[in-house]
Amino acid sequence: MRKLDAIVREYHWGSRTALARMRGETGPSPVPQAELWVGAHPDDPSRLAGCDVRLDAHLAANPAGLLGPDSLAAFGPRLPFLLKVLAVDAPLSLQVHPNREQAATGFAERGYRDDRAKPEVLVALTEFETLSGFRRPVETVALLDELGLPSLAPMRAALSSDDTGSALRWALCRTDRALVAEVADAAARVPALAHVAGLAEDYPADAGVVAALLLNAVRLRPGQALHVGAGVLHAHLRGTGVELMVNSDNVLRAGLTTKPVDVPGVLSLVDHRSGPAAVLDGEGNGPLRTYRTPDPEFLLHAVRPGAVLAGGGPQLLLCTSGSVVVRRGGEEVVLRGGESVFLPHNADAAGVFGAGEAFWATTNLP
Repeated sequence: MRKLDAIVREYHWGSRTALARMRGETGPSPVPQAELWVGAHPDDPSRLAGCDVRLDAHLAANPAGLLGPDSLAAFGPRLPFLLKVLAVDAPLSLQVHPNREQAATGFAERGYRDDRAKPEVLVALTEFETLSGFRRPVETVALLDELGLPSLAPMRAALSSDDTGSALRWALCRTDRALVAEVADAAARVPALAHVAGLAEDYPADAGVVAALLLNAVRLRPGQALHVGAGVLHAHLRGTGVELMVNSDNVLRAGLTTKPVDVPGVLSLVDHRSGPAAVLDGEGNGPLRTYRTPDPEFLLHAVRPGAVLAGGGPQLLLCTSGSVVVRRGGEEVVLRGGESVFLPHNADAAGVFGAGEAFWATTNLP
């Protein structure tokens, strides 16, 4: 086992208090802290505690021994997942991630950051607000009727024909400040769309405000999770959560951002299927609760003291509150809030003790 020094990323949408509080700091951070990265992504890999060795370099020195034969055969000589804590105080961009085939093509032909898909699962630590996937067209039509705006007639007509793709294409071309203001004013009077009015305060001429009318508004309770698969249009709005994903940084943005957007690229990737967002309550009532998704690269588990972490494949354990003690073989590591450990492939199980809470990332191979 190797204790890690994780990386904090600072973005304008982050919180000055959430990660600082988790990490036991005495006051707010001077700048917004948005993400805690735990893993071996080459952009910001964790370091082995006590030395300046990057985790990705550590794994590259012995991929078979540290990752195990199954992970190595399935995903190559790299850690297949990336673990994060998100601290969201302002909306993230409206975005989508490619599937495996799209990522491979985009990396070869369009300058994508890597050739991997980027599905994700996020478990809420606090109440967490997000937009994810398309609401059923009939439900959105009813909400548009409550808004009563003639200017949205093309969107309504497309949805009435179950053509979510055309409705999104129309919405993402609407960068008129007057239309966004009109939508925001009307949305403020419809409780189910109140979040749209809030988006317009931050992005008064952004087509993402109009597109947000199409999406499921989700409010996760602490302990609930959301799975965001490839092609699912989404935007996190507020809250703190633990997120596990494929070790990729492929993101295409459609709006709600000052970063470059790629509307044609988003439209080429987006999954037009509609229905409720993929909310997960987790499996298991003991000290180990599992959030199962179809993605082979990762599996996320909430851990309390008394849990036994079965060996096999590369693993990360992140403490999110209190403190926990991890014992494996003759080794012992103490983790406090925001601290993490890498557990290499090994047949031995690890035990978790103490009085804190943690999250365990593993592969999802059979």
